[in-house]
Amino acid sequence: MKIHNYENMGSLDKKSLELVWKAYNDTRLNEEIFEIGFNLSSGYVYIALENGVSIASCFGQPVDYIVTDYNNGEEFFFDTYDEAYKKLKKLNETV
Repeated sequence: MKIHNYENMGSLDKKSLELVWKAYNDTRLNEEIFEIGFNLSSGYVYIALENGVSIASCFGQPVDYIVTDYNNGEEFFFDTYDEAYKKLKKLNETV
């Protein structure tokens, strides 16, 4: 799998990549990975899952689990995958 913008990552970004991989593996998710990459605008290294949750880290900091409301672009940040998934389910109920 290609990691988008890997060639633009610095050392702290590569540390973030390690952290998001570890978080993905530690949560023992059965979710398929949609995309892995580095966002040049935000500085986040991320794993975007097929279900709509993203695991992200910036500058080697602890990971965030992110859910986006695609109706208005609002992003929600969580400390755990379970919290993010609950939010995702709630957003999908209102669609």
